[in-house]
Amino acid sequence: MHSVFSEFSILLLMSAATGAISLWLRQPVLIAYIVIGIVAGPAVLGIVTAHDQIDLLAQVGVAVLLFVVGLKLDLQHIRHIGPVALATGLGQLAFTIVIGFLIILAMGKGWMEALYVAVGLTFSSTIIIVKLLSDKREIDSLHGRIAVGFLIVQDLAVVIAMMVMSTLRGDAAGGALLPLIGSLALRIGVALVGMYLLMRYILPKIVERMAQSQELLLIFAIAWGTSLAALGEWAGFSKEAGAFLAGFSLASTEYRDAINARLSGIRDFLLLFFFIDLGAKLDFSTLGGEVWPAVVLSLFVLIGNPLIVMAIMGYMGYRKRTGFLCGLTVAQISEFSIIFVAMGISLGHVDNGALGLTTLVGLITIAMSTYMILYSHPLYTKLAPWLGVFERKRPYRELVTETQRHDPHEADVIVFGLGRYGSRLAIGLKEAQLKVLGVDFDPEVVRALRRQGLPLRYGDGIASEFLESLPLKGVSWVVSTLPDMASNRDLLRGLRELQFDGEIAIVAREEPDASALKKMGVLTILYPMRNAVDFAVDALTAIIRSKEEKS
Repeated sequence: MHSVFSEFSILLLMSAATGAISLWLRQPVLIAYIVIGIVAGPAVLGIVTAHDQIDLLAQVGVAVLLFVVGLKLDLQHIRHIGPVALATGLGQLAFTIVIGFLIILAMGKGWMEALYVAVGLTFSSTIIIVKLLSDKREIDSLHGRIAVGFLIVQDLAVVIAMMVMSTLRGDAAGGALLPLIGSLALRIGVALVGMYLLMRYILPKIVERMAQSQELLLIFAIAWGTSLAALGEWAGFSKEAGAFLAGFSLASTEYRDAINARLSGIRDFLLLFFFIDLGAKLDFSTLGGEVWPAVVLSLFVLIGNPLIVMAIMGYMGYRKRTGFLCGLTVAQISEFSIIFVAMGISLGHVDNGALGLTTLVGLITIAMSTYMILYSHPLYTKLAPWLGVFERKRPYRELVTETQRHDPHEADVIVFGLGRYGSRLAIGLKEAQLKVLGVDFDPEVVRALRRQGLPLRYGDGIASEFLESLPLKGVSWVVSTLPDMASNRDLLRGLRELQFDGEIAIVAREEPDASALKKMGVLTILYPMRNAVDFAVDALTAIIRSKEEKS
């Protein structure tokens, strides 16, 4: 017997199964959700009939997503975005919109559809990129911090774009430009004043009272986000812009992390229905004609966006490696792109063809760029000889002092990779009266640790020319805490080519990595998590026994 409840249960089971397959393929699950919508929709199985219920959950999911984005943008973080993130973010937005707009117009599309799709091509998925960088333990690296910075710029831009396009409702699209700009400026001004008064005098007291119960705090957050989403739509903006402002209004409170943690799972669950609804509504009768345009635009995003970022960062004085790793993070469009074009349909600006085109580009670029980011280091090694055009003769933003580069410091131990684990390891060895030399290619890390008195060299440990400049003669140990196997493999190869005769120790964070290192002949393998747990067990055991003896 068919019912809405059984329909939902079938969709959830299908989503779980397909999501498991996507994880095995190392793909974001949102691709799996769109596929489920296509399979369950009228084009294949025809399971989806509860369109109104799914559409409602989809709208709430989008509101919660924008609420969470606003929640992460506290004022302190915005002040510290940095010039490179701002310049790269705005530069990439401008170039992608202009070039993308011209390409789409050349395909014979209308100017409004070209504008919507071109704007959609500029947004990269913060959720996917942060997840991939975190998995690779590169979120705190130089390119990771820069990438997160210009992703914040993109998040702000998508909200502004939604506000601007929502003013062009219906016949207003053909109206005078100045009245539209004036109306938008007035409404934004009123919204900002209202937000300031709420954030300064009202919301802190309300949130503090609600925070006395974690469940009540969660309900309040969802209620606040959906209420301002509805108010934003009533005020002539959009539900998405209202939800973003709701999250932003709570971003400076001390409870934002607790709210964000509890909302993340709900956000992902509700967005499942947005992508299922999207897949179910795709019109395959018109989709066939969008395949070649989608391929062309996908190539533009996969190749053009990274080139734009590399050119901007090279001009600003960054090395080609940093620009390349940052550029790969914008080689896809995001869920915001699809949401933005879907909003254009609800406003009557574009038809379903634009949404189908954007969705196809999203599927292609997200799938391809995921592997590009996962294998970014081997990819860079192969492409590096052709990337010199994106680097100045003197990449001044990543250069450290000349005296440091020619420092003839002799060492007992050289530590490659000075992240949280590597820096603490190097400092601990130095405190144990060993001569330690640290190596890292993040200039900010180098400057910070040098202030703590640790001898350092700035450079890329997997580059053979740089390895030759290190005082390897007389070094007893080389320790690598580099986060990926490809870098460790290149480091080992370089050390063997230089006939390094000391001992080598490499950090393994996963058991498969340890097995691979053993096959490469590494005898000493460090296990940060296992060693930390063993230390904690010994410390707790000693405390427990000490208290038992006293009692």
